[in-house]
Amino acid sequence: MFSDNKKGKGPDLTNQQNRISQGTTLKGDVTSEGGFRIDGEIHGNITSPNKIVIGKTGVVIGTLICNDADVEGKIEGKLEIKNLLSIKTAAHIEGEVITGKLAVEPGATFNASCVMKGSVKSLSNGKGKEERSA
Repeated sequence: MFSDNKKGKGPDLTNQQNRISQGTTLKGDVTSEGGFRIDGEIHGNITSPNKIVIGKTGVVIGTLICNDADVEGKIEGKLEIKNLLSIKTAAHIEGEVITGKLAVEPGATFNASCVMKGSVKSLSNGKGKEERSA
């Protein structure tokens, strides 16, 4: 009637969201399988295979590595975003950015060197599209 098929299965951590609340300061490196919402400060490196959201009061000084990111707060350092980096109006980014896609709202401060992953792949393959004249 009851089976033990659940043995060996751990909780699915990829759907869990971590939160650093306003007024909290964290110093050190953070690695998580779940996503993040940061409204406080982190001085260090953050790594997650999920989405990271930096709220208006959020500050990250260090390296941010994730699949997707929404930024409304302040980041100083290096960002490695596999898919989409969305920079909101109140955001302030300084440093180095490597991303697949980039969306910047008017009013955002974006003082960073930026490399788009898709364009890097096409250049390194040496197989660019041929131009056609009209």
